[in-house]
This record gives sequence, structure tokens and C-alpha cells, in this order.
Amino acid sequence: MRPSRVVFAATMIGLGVLGLISRDFPPVWTGVPKTLPGREALVYLCAFVSLATGVGMLVQRTAAFAAGALLIYLLAWLLVFRIYHVVLAPGVEATWWECGDTAVMAAAAWVLYAWFAGSRETGRLSFATGESGLRIARVFYGLGLLPFGIAHFTYLQVTVADVPGWMPWHVAWAYITGAAFIAAGVAVLTGVYARLAAVLSAWMMGLFTLLVWVPIVVAGPNASQWAEFVNSWSLTAAAWVVAESYRGTAWRALRRPSLVAIEG
Repeated sequence: MRPSRVVFAATMIGLGVLGLISRDFPPVWTGVPKTLPGREALVYLCAFVSLATGVGMLVQRTAAFAAGALLIYLLAWLLVFRIYHVVLAPGVEATWWECGDTAVMAAAAWVLYAWFAGSRETGRLSFATGESGLRIARVFYGLGLLPFGIAHFTYLQVTVADVPGWMPWHVAWAYITGAAFIAAGVAVLTGVYARLAAVLSAWMMGLFTLLVWVPIVVAGPNASQWAEFVNSWSLTAAAWVVAESYRGTAWRALRRPSLVAIEG
């Protein structure tokens, strides 16, 4: 059982528990209008989906079904609560950032579904498995990285403020990481140095979590900072899954890699 699979599944379980404890949407499931009828019921539905699919992905027999169910739920969320907001406010960069969050999570779920289902799926859903499924998942991941990078420039002051105080050149780091996200997204989408881009972007998200948010959590975060930590951790877990899908591919490959089957 690959570590990325375990970490991602555990992350979904954690999101489910967090939703039940807080009785609110954790970062992955935000964007629901407060005036929406049945909003509270949707909170518990999200918690149930997170818990059930997280546990399901840890069991080989149910892993494909669980990953597929999570993927469908994330795609529905992307359409109803993310893209909808982009249509309403296309000039607000935060709406694109939120789309990126959900796209990266969906990419990880799609990679896992492609792994678990392998070539067993036939008929109308065959496009979602095997090598074709991985290609689509990586497109979602690459597209998701682009608004992350753009946000570093459009929200430069916020990004600079998040750079740890002990690090020099705060503004430079904001520009560097923003450009790195954009470059990684383009590399994944084009297949040029895609493995290198996926791995480095996963490391970058992990370092953000470790260097920026862990110290804040240790010091005692407010509600907004706690949500940012959870979001950063979730995206890191998802990025790790996508990065592992390139295992066996040359670091400097200029073409899309073939499917690497997962071991139980």
C-alpha cells in the first residue's frame, strides 16, 4: 500500500471528523451560500462522504468504489459551488483559487480511481480508468496549480506576510513561489518535465505546510489560520498522490507517461 494513498485517505477521514466536530464545512467543502436551504444537512453529508470514502480507500476491496464516489462528489462540488462562483464573479481571483483547490483534490481522487479500477472498467466509464484516466487527472492538477501561482501575485501583500520572519527576501520568495506554481502547472499540462514539476510542486506545498502553518498551529491559530493549515495539508496530500502517479517516468520526459499500476 503506497504511502500517498494512506495519507490521502487519512486526510479525508480527518476532514470528515473535523466537519462533525465543528458542524461546519472544512476547507475542502467551502463555498456554500449561507442562505442555501438544507445547508446544515449538506455539512453532515460532506462529513459522511469524507469519512466513508477515506475508510473505503484504505481497504483494497472497496478502494475503487470509494475513490470513484469521492471523485464524483468532488466534480459535482467543482461544478455547483466553484465554477458557479467563477461565472458570477470572474474578476475575483479568490474564486479561481477555490476552483484550483477542488481541482487538485479531484485530481488525486481520479488518480486513485484510475489505479484501483485499472483496466477492469469497461463501457462508458472506461475513459476514466487506466492511462486515459491518469491523463485527465493530471490536466485537473495542472489547471489547479495555475490560480495558486497567480494568487501569489494578485495577493502579494498576503503572500509576503505568510513568509516566515526568519527567512530573508520575503517579496522575492512570494514571486519565486508564484512563478514556480505557474511553471509547474504548464509543465504538467504539456507533459514537458511533468514528473519533475509534479514532485517539486508537492514538495513546495509540503514546505508551506511545515514552515508557514505548523508554527502558527503550534502557537495557537485563530479560525482562519486553522482553516488555512487544514487546506494546505489536504492539498499536500493530494499533490503527493499525483506526484506518485509519475513513478517510473523519466524526470526529463517530454511525453506523457504510461500508467503505473498500484500495488495493494
